[in-house]
Amino acid sequence: MLTATDFEGVWALRRTIVDRRDGQNGVLEGQVVFTATDADHLTYHERGQLTLDSGVTLEAQRCYHWAFRSEDVVVTFDDGRPFHAFTPAGHAAGTDHPCGDDFYTVRYDFTAWPVWRAIWTVKGPRKDYVSTSTYQRR
Repeated sequence: MLTATDFEGVWALRRTIVDRRDGQNGVLEGQVVFTATDADHLTYHERGQLTLDSGVTLEAQRCYHWAFRSEDVVVTFDDGRPFHAFTPAGHAAGTDHPCGDDFYTVRYDFTAWPVWRAIWTVKGPRKDYVSTSTYQRR
């Protein structure tokens, strides 16, 4: 199982978004920096440019906190609200995340480490998309 030390540092990020409801497909190019706050806790800070198929380009950023426990990683939003948990090994399903009427499911793929992926499927009355993020060490 991977540890906090394995993730610490700078990662290139490429995310593809396939929107099955509105056709707002896009690609985000950017980077993620994992910074240790102690031996078992990292801050995930993401910055990038999201380009939609329409040609519109947006600046994007997000921040999460990762807490490594013996059996999994617990991810919280920047304000401390719970997000999801996952096991950093092999193909791993994360815990689901209900958000209002929308439902988020995630699968991680660590089989090609140090390249890894997070695939989010989001469904709800106003959402139906798949977001695939690929991370590679810089």
